[in-house]
Amino acid sequence: MRLLVSKHSVGKWAAYYIYKKIIEFKPTIAKPFILGLPTGTTPIEMYQELIKLYQDNKLSFKHVISFNMDEYVGLPKEHPQSYHHYMHNNFFDHIDINHNNIYILDGNASNLELECKKFEENILQSGGLDLIVGGVGEDGHIAFNEPGSSLTSLTRVKRLNYNTILANSRFFNNNISQTPSLALTMGIKTILDAKDIVILAKGVKKASAVANAIEGAVSGMYPITALQMHNKVVIVCDEFATYNLKVRTVRYFEDIKDEYSLIGDNIDSFSCGLETSKWLI
Repeated sequence: MRLLVSKHSVGKWAAYYIYKKIIEFKPTIAKPFILGLPTGTTPIEMYQELIKLYQDNKLSFKHVISFNMDEYVGLPKEHPQSYHHYMHNNFFDHIDINHNNIYILDGNASNLELECKKFEENILQSGGLDLIVGGVGEDGHIAFNEPGSSLTSLTRVKRLNYNTILANSRFFNNNISQTPSLALTMGIKTILDAKDIVILAKGVKKASAVANAIEGAVSGMYPITALQMHNKVVIVCDEFATYNLKVRTVRYFEDIKDEYSLIGDNIDSFSCGLETSKWLI
């Protein structure tokens, strides 16, 4: 596992990592790039930067297939707090992605278990996730895999705990009774099966989650710790999110020079170590 304390915004770094990976992959109709995507406040700037790259003719999503990590059960797709609405409003409606290549779990499906099974099958049939970007909750949950989730779980229906419902109620007029208590979510194994994983964390409220992810023991009671078992994970955070880590841990990762630090060093020059002509697709 790699920790990167970004000198830029966490979202901007993530956008350029996605940018770099898609360009290096050189996707085509026959060989699309498979991307897992999150919702929430932390990724907003990532989506804004990706839209800008598209508008500047530096990046195309024509040959990208996307899979979203989760969705509430029971919210109409057009509801302003549904993840369908979030993704289209903040990203998909502003780029050239083929809408047939967008996969978001349907929380209104007549058979939710079948919907989850079909979602898993679609990931497998596409060739598996090349990259997944996600966030982390204060209690260490990833997607809607909350404490107590099985580390071998696949996409499934998940009943949300009270703390998650309470936290989410801020999006529903602070009314818990209006806040969904069920969700569909990628499982922990689904996430671990991705070839490349990026986790975004901002703010001191995420400091405990980041510290457990890096320095804690693997446990289903802290789902993000499962990422320690993956061979290509980076947690990108701001300085506030490192406050619970040992100083020597932070210093250790600061001294590493690799593709992750290279992106951070080159964001301002729009290069990321690649010639601009190679970025265009």
